[in-house]
Amino acid sequence: MKLSSLTSRTQFLVPVAMVSVLLWASATQAAEENSDDRNAKPSTAIATFAGGCFWCMEPPFDKMTGVLSTTSGYTGGRTPNPTYEAVKTGRTGHIESMQIVYDPSKVSYEQLLGLYWHNVDPIKANGQFCDEGGQYRTAIFYHDDEQKQAAEASKKATAKTLRARVRTEIIEATKFYPAEDYHQDYYTKNPTKYKFYRWTCGRDARLDALWGDKARKP
Repeated sequence: MKLSSLTSRTQFLVPVAMVSVLLWASATQAAEENSDDRNAKPSTAIATFAGGCFWCMEPPFDKMTGVLSTTSGYTGGRTPNPTYEAVKTGRTGHIESMQIVYDPSKVSYEQLLGLYWHNVDPIKANGQFCDEGGQYRTAIFYHDDEQKQAAEASKKATAKTLRARVRTEIIEATKFYPAEDYHQDYYTKNPTKYKFYRWTCGRDARLDALWGDKARKP
């Protein structure tokens, strides 16, 4: 074999080997990155709660560190694109609810549940405070198995704390319909009307009687 022929082949094989190594390294890095992505917590998550009039459920969560947004709306029913007028009849199957977008690195779902329980009367069936009807009942809508398990555990703990049957339902989340604009942030848009409604409905008086110094707190 001529030296020139050997040299030319060697020159060809070296780049091929280098390319193979680079491709292997790239594939390995991509696999590791994909694994990291699968194991990493999402930057945001969603929680959906029903606690009677949604006007009263936004304020405590808006103040909570890690909560990015709250939206009043309707869910759990069978009527598509429901309106407030339709939901309040109690014939749509929907419940006045609130959807929360939060940062799991700053607040846990369990902490959200703690604040939720201390803002509702979970032993009242078919309504909340002065509002009667299934459209005002309490419910926790879970978005995955982890939320379901956490909700069920917290419900048992709440029943033990109150020494009473907890009527709050735990339901798989379905389509959430945001309420009309005038319902969003009602407590900031109409503070006087909001405070008057909350007082006449007896919400805080009942929460204080039920939860004591834990009322309205996480």
